[in-house]
Amino acid sequence: MPRGLSSDVIADLARTYENKSPQEVVTEAAKCISNLTFACSFGAEDMVIVDMIAKLNLKIPVFYLDTNLLFGETYALCDLAQETYKNVQFVQVLPAVTLEDQAQKYGQDLFKVRPDQCCALRKVQPLEKHLEGFDGWITGIRREQSPARANAQTFEVDERFNLTKVNPLVLFTEDDVWAYVHEHNVPYNSLHDHGYPSIGCAPCTNPVAKGDDPRSGRWAGFAKTECGLHQDTSAS
Repeated sequence: MPRGLSSDVIADLARTYENKSPQEVVTEAAKCISNLTFACSFGAEDMVIVDMIAKLNLKIPVFYLDTNLLFGETYALCDLAQETYKNVQFVQVLPAVTLEDQAQKYGQDLFKVRPDQCCALRKVQPLEKHLEGFDGWITGIRREQSPARANAQTFEVDERFNLTKVNPLVLFTEDDVWAYVHEHNVPYNSLHDHGYPSIGCAPCTNPVAKGDDPRSGRWAGFAKTECGLHQDTSAS
């Protein structure tokens, strides 16, 4: 059974909030999950949710996984977001192992040869440890993003982390995301204007040609489209 809410309650919430607005989903999540957090990657979707949390004045801590390998543009947006949204608490989550120690133990540039292992060390393990202190987490997942995310629900049981997962933007299209960004003057990563629809770590993210799969620029050359935060990639 997940921490906080029961599986039956989560299923009822998913049915009730299937066609509700993201703001309604986030507000209900904050009301019914006492210990809730939001995982922010500083992508356009996540910046939309940050803006909603701020405008709704919800006391939901926003954490970000700092792999020490993010783009300079991502770090710049992180600073801008903290300056823009004064009423939002941003929490930096770092890996337990430094890049230097990782290179010494596993070899230089692990992401080039075993990207799943690098993601596990720098993203998944820090996430697992951080989420131990919460009963629910919010993500920016949209069904349109990839086949692996096509069945995401507004509220769902996260069996992997044993808590409630909340996905307020599941029905949003890419156009919906950008309409919100422009209408509300939401700050966003400048890389989005240069062919980067999905932005991860700098060594593992390439620009994408117009019309291609938005996630095809992630881990180019590997049969990998997920870092492991939302789908277990440890056996791939």
